[in-house]
Amino acid sequence: MVPLKARVLLADDHPVVRRGLRLVLDAEPDLEVVAEAGDGAEAVERALGEQVDLAVLDVSMPRLTGLQAARQLAERAPEVRVLMLSMHDNEQYLFEALRAGASGYVVKAAADRDLIEACRAVLRGEPFLYPGGVRALIREHLERARQGEDHREDLLSPRESEVVKLIAEGHTSREIAKTLVLAEKTIERHRENVLEKLGLRDRVGLTRYAIRRGLVEP
Repeated sequence: MVPLKARVLLADDHPVVRRGLRLVLDAEPDLEVVAEAGDGAEAVERALGEQVDLAVLDVSMPRLTGLQAARQLAERAPEVRVLMLSMHDNEQYLFEALRAGASGYVVKAAADRDLIEACRAVLRGEPFLYPGGVRALIREHLERARQGEDHREDLLSPRESEVVKLIAEGHTSREIAKTLVLAEKTIERHRENVLEKLGLRDRVGLTRYAIRRGLVEP
């Protein structure tokens, strides 16, 4: 059942963008932004603490990406609907967003046209994709099937994905350990495990993998 006035969490690491999107959402009688976040980790915390109905998450954010935050919300708060927002009209980001548990994907360039409709559709339990998104998803699926691609990304745990993201952003093992509140040796072990799982050899390979998965921007 769709609430009379849906409680919305808005997460984007650019305050100006958040302000603009909030004005758009708060102008609607059935939507109310009750919480904001500047990174993915904060988004998860606020979504769990504010009892929100809908989380609008930017794909590319610090600490945790919107994709990583969506996965955590799917596990920890499955009742929260998730709508991904991105500046990228990118098939891979779209595919990963849906795999992460998002119900919709809106391109920022068309947010003034699509955002409200997308929010309402997702709250009704219906999927929403930007124009052309369905075709992109079908093409991606057919291409993967044609190539017989195995989904190697499924091999990584959420923690390993966090480590890969931070490695790709150029952080040292010591810095990553401090950020994730883990021992430096634990980070090194995660790194070695990831390299072995993905059949990669070094940081360059991990960075390319992170870009393909939407963990960092190209």
